[in-house]
Amino acid sequence: MACARFLVSGRVQGVFYRASTREQALRLGLRGSAVNLPDGRVEVLAEGDAAALDELERWLQSGPPAARVDGVERQAAEPPGHEGFRTA
Repeated sequence: MACARFLVSGRVQGVFYRASTREQALRLGLRGSAVNLPDGRVEVLAEGDAAALDELERWLQSGPPAARVDGVERQAAEPPGHEGFRTA
């Protein structure tokens, strides 16, 4: 099991970015969370198959149609221990 933390910047709040991320993550069989940060970024913690994490990262770089992603930073992370995928 692999785990990654993604910090996504750009116009990613108020454009269904977290909900769309949840849909993608569940489709890929990933567990984790997507939360808005006070600085306008979205933090995504995801755990699962390494190839699925790579595919999620590719999707995060564009996000849903209303989003404008300026950057995605990926870091190794400890497994979040979530069941399913939550948004907050």
